[in-house]
Amino acid sequence: MAKKPVKYTVVDAFTESAFKGNPAAVCLLEEERDEDWLQALAMEFNMSETCYLTRITEPEPLDSSATISTPRFRLRWFTPVDEVNLCGHATLAAAHFIFTSSLVKGNLIEFITLSGVLTARKVMEGDKSDALKWENGEAQERFYIELDFPTVPVVEYNSADVASISKALNGASVIDIKKTENDDIFAVLPSGKTVVDIEPQFDDIRKLPRRGLIVTGVAPPDSEFDFFSRFFCPKCGVDEDPVCGSAHCSIVPYWSQKLGKCDFLAYQASPRSGILNIHLDEQNQRVLLRGKAVTVMEGCVLV
Repeated sequence: MAKKPVKYTVVDAFTESAFKGNPAAVCLLEEERDEDWLQALAMEFNMSETCYLTRITEPEPLDSSATISTPRFRLRWFTPVDEVNLCGHATLAAAHFIFTSSLVKGNLIEFITLSGVLTARKVMEGDKSDALKWENGEAQERFYIELDFPTVPVVEYNSADVASISKALNGASVIDIKKTENDDIFAVLPSGKTVVDIEPQFDDIRKLPRRGLIVTGVAPPDSEFDFFSRFFCPKCGVDEDPVCGSAHCSIVPYWSQKLGKCDFLAYQASPRSGILNIHLDEQNQRVLLRGKAVTVMEGCVLV
């Protein structure tokens, strides 16, 4: 029997503007697909992430008096070359798709993932009148999405690799170096401006001994941000991830210790750029990532 077409949506995450932030393809699966198909479609989209949603709980009852459980979806993330354990921007994109597609009635959803249960909460902006905007003569809700992610600790790393890391960043100075538990190198640069100005050498980054390379630096004092960052992961088929939510699960605990605070406004200084509003829950070791998203494309996979 022929497979059903698969609906997909392309969403730009961690931005209010189309063609900014980080794009992700969100595919809603109504039947099982094999691993080869999932990976082949991710390669076809050729975005930093393609994610696949499968509904676990049944649609919510129409009777308002009935008990409504939190809707659950299975969520998987694929780069063009492999599956990953955690991805922030594609989770935000998936939640945005669900909340804007009338798939759920409430403001909370749960995702079952390789990193455990992750939640996404829809938070309206301001009061009821402020939370509406008009597009094409229709009222559209204004909201952001809050993701509840685990922290990813950083640990000490062999400083002997500083020279090769600096070379991979075209000679940029590195003032601190660590490793994340996700197997990424974590390099701190002298300033946010240095983060913006670096010229990544992707062949050299690919030769580094870990999966990817996170770079970060404190923001300029006259900016509204606390720190800047970028993330390079050519081994996963993503030379530069435009806005990486999961990287901030390591970046935020680091800057919390350095700056003595738990609330941050972060800027990812990729060419597409992106903004993240973040809270660190120190007691429970969770990172609350808050951001907006924009739907830019809808279609159907026919094969």
